[in-house]
Amino acid sequence: MKNLKLLKTILAVFILSACSSYSPKTALYEEADYASMYAANVVFDTIDGEEEFNTEGFDHIEDNPFLLVKNNPLSTFSIDVDTAGYAIARRYISNGSMPPKSAIRIEELVNYFDYDYPPPDSGAPFAVYTETAECPWNTDHLLTRIAVKGKEFPAGQRPKVNLVFLLDVSGSMDEPNKLPLVKSAMEALLNELKGTDRVAICVYAGAAGVVLPPTSCDNKERILASFSKLSAGGSTAGGAGIQLAYKLAEENFDPSGVNRVILCTDGDFNVGISNRSDLTDLIEEKAKTGVSLTVLGFGMYNYKDGMLKQLASKGNGNYGYIDTMEEAEKMLVKQLDGTLITIASDVKIQVEFNPSLVGAYRLIGYENRVMRSEEFNDDTVDAGDIGAGHRVTAFYELIPPGREADSLPQVDPLKYSVPNAKQPANQYWDELLTVKMRYKNPNETVSEFISFPVKTDSIAAENTASDDFTFAASVAAFGMLLRDSPYKGTATYSLVRDMARQSKGDDADGYRGGFLTLLDEAESIQTKTKK
Repeated sequence: MKNLKLLKTILAVFILSACSSYSPKTALYEEADYASMYAANVVFDTIDGEEEFNTEGFDHIEDNPFLLVKNNPLSTFSIDVDTAGYAIARRYISNGSMPPKSAIRIEELVNYFDYDYPPPDSGAPFAVYTETAECPWNTDHLLTRIAVKGKEFPAGQRPKVNLVFLLDVSGSMDEPNKLPLVKSAMEALLNELKGTDRVAICVYAGAAGVVLPPTSCDNKERILASFSKLSAGGSTAGGAGIQLAYKLAEENFDPSGVNRVILCTDGDFNVGISNRSDLTDLIEEKAKTGVSLTVLGFGMYNYKDGMLKQLASKGNGNYGYIDTMEEAEKMLVKQLDGTLITIASDVKIQVEFNPSLVGAYRLIGYENRVMRSEEFNDDTVDAGDIGAGHRVTAFYELIPPGREADSLPQVDPLKYSVPNAKQPANQYWDELLTVKMRYKNPNETVSEFISFPVKTDSIAAENTASDDFTFAASVAAFGMLLRDSPYKGTATYSLVRDMARQSKGDDADGYRGGFLTLLDEAESIQTKTKK
C-alpha cells in the first residue's frame, strides 16, 4: 500500500420504530367482462427479427466526477434499493451482447447481492456500518463503504397485506417472457401470502377492468382461477389502469397494514395518459394516498426502463426486472418482506469530508439520486425508502490531500487566496468524514436525524477488508468496466475476477457464483467485439 493505512470502522445506529395492528375494510365490485376489454383493439403480432426494431429506452447517465473537498465539502444523495439494473445487464450479456452504458446503474448492481450486515437491535428500523480500505483499482486512493441494513420481521409477524396486482395484458405482452412469466411470478407471490391478506387483480389493455375484486387469500383457488383468464391483446391504456388500481387499494385501505399496487408491464404505454410526464404526475399524486408502488418490468426490445424506474421513484416504491422465474422467486419469495414492507421513508445520506484528510472524492453510482446540499434538511423533498431486510451499499473513492492533481483538471494558481494552505489543527483532526442521515418513520412527515464520524483510530492492518467489502467493490468495478468509465483506473476483468473469487464466501443462493459466470461471458463478448 502506497503511503496509506487501511481504515475499518464498524458502527451501528439504533432508531426506534413501531408496528400497529390491522383492521381490514371491505368493498364490493362488479367483476369486469374481461373479453370485452379487447373489443375494437388490434392484437400486435411478434415481428420476426424483432431485434432490428429495438426501441428499449434507458435514461442517459454521466459518471459522477471527482469533486474537490475545499469546494464541495458535502455530498448528498437519496438511498436506492432498486436492483433492476443488474438483471437487465445479465439479460443482455446472457443473450450475447453488451448492455447500453446507460442501462448500467452501478448502485443497482451492487445492491443486487446479499451482504452479511447485522440487523439492528430490537426497535431500530435500520443499522448503519462503514468500512474503508485501499481502493483496488487505484492503490493511491481509499475506498469507503457506507452500508445500511433494514430490520427484519420474524416469520409469521409480517403486517397484513392489501395488494392490487395491476397487470399489463396489451398486445406487446404477448411473448413467453412477458405475460406467461407475469402469471407465474404472481402465483409464486400468492403462495407466500397469509389467509388474512387480501388481493385484487385489475388489468389494462385498450381499457382497464377488474378481473378479481379484493379477495381474502384464504380463497386462493379463486385467485388462481383469475390468473387463468388472462391473455394478451390490444393497445396499452396504462394511465386508466393505474387509476383503477389505486382506487381499489384506497377503498380497501388498511392504516395498520401494507397497502401496495404491484404493476407488471414492459412500460410500453400508448393509449390515454401515456406520456411520461403525465404518468409520473399521476403516480406522484396517488402516492399521497399512502398506497405504495412496486414496479416489475418484463420483456425486451420495446422495454421502457427509464419510464418504469421513474414511476417507482415517484410512487414511493421499488423497481425490479424479472426475466426468469429464479429472479421472480428472489424478489417475490426470498425477499418478499423487503419488496412489500416500508420501514423507513425519504432516507437521505449526507457525507461531510475532512479537508485535512480528504482532498477529493467521488460517489460511485447513484447518479440520478444526487441531491443538493440544502435538500438534506428539507422534509418536503422526496427520497428513497428502505424495505424490511433491505441492504443498501454506497461507495466513495477518496483521494488524499496533495494528490488531487492526478485525477482532476487543474486551473492556474489563484492570485488572491492560498488554496493549498494547510488546514489548522482542530478537535476533529482524527475524523476522515462524518455520515449524516435523515429518514421518516412510516406515515410520518417530520424526519429523524442521526450522525456519526468515521475516525482514523480504527485503522486495521493491510489486506484485512471484509469479504463483503471486497465482493461489493468487485461488482462496482465490473459496473465501471461495463460503462467504460473514465474512473475505472486499473480495473480489468482479471482484477474483478480475482476479487470476486477470493470474497465469494458461502454463497448459499448461488448469486455470487452467477456473477462470476456473467463476468466471464461479458469478457468473452468484449474480446470478440474487439477482434
